[in-house]
Amino acid sequence: MDNPVEVILGTARGVILLCDHASNAIPTRYGALGLPPGQLERHIAYDIGAAGVTRIMAARLGCTAVLSRFSRLLIDPNRGEDDPTLIMRISDGAVIPGNAEMTEAERRERLALFYAPYHAAVSAAIDASLAAGVSPVLVSLHSFTPVWRGMARPWHAGVLWDADDRLARPMIDAMRAWGDVEVGDNEPYSGQLHGDCMHRHGTSRGLAHALIELRQDLIADEAGQLIWGERLADLIYRVVKTPRLDALHPRCD
Repeated sequence: MDNPVEVILGTARGVILLCDHASNAIPTRYGALGLPPGQLERHIAYDIGAAGVTRIMAARLGCTAVLSRFSRLLIDPNRGEDDPTLIMRISDGAVIPGNAEMTEAERRERLALFYAPYHAAVSAAIDASLAAGVSPVLVSLHSFTPVWRGMARPWHAGVLWDADDRLARPMIDAMRAWGDVEVGDNEPYSGQLHGDCMHRHGTSRGLAHALIELRQDLIADEAGQLIWGERLADLIYRVVKTPRLDALHPRCD
């Protein structure tokens, strides 16, 4: 793997898109972490459909996007460095043999080869926007399974946030105004995860931010990705124009 990060450079500075779990790729030197190929197609390896939605949104908004090019099973860039789930040994019932006997040296190597370059790319995108005189909003794209532990999830999408709701609140309101989707407010997960990607690059730098979760059955194919990519891009374009954000985030075009 020559580069563990994909960066789509855009000319619009007002929005930066992130996709922490864009890929299920694992370099051959890791032997697929001892897993059969079928396991790498599951949600445990990446966020199904999220990369396609991110690329469509980036094209429509003309903005920069940063996407991982490695599986979350190798190391999870949406976790703090001290989080015990940074490198998973068991994920949704699947034992990860290549992670079972993780040494500290191997952990440090994965941090250096994959985790650090991803976060460096995010920081560089933010710094470029700030240097151009625009404080960007950060939008992270993820996806979730329709069923978890035998329970069907009713949401079509969710918006996750922590203490700063400048972006999340108008996004939730706008999505609910569509009238045809069930939107979770910090569901199906909580956005209050110290050290995660949004905390690291949004909260710590005072930038408005939100994480969007999309149900995987809605974006599993290109048609679904196009629908949601276009809808979300149009929504974000309108939301960042609101007076609540104008002082810090004056434009996205």
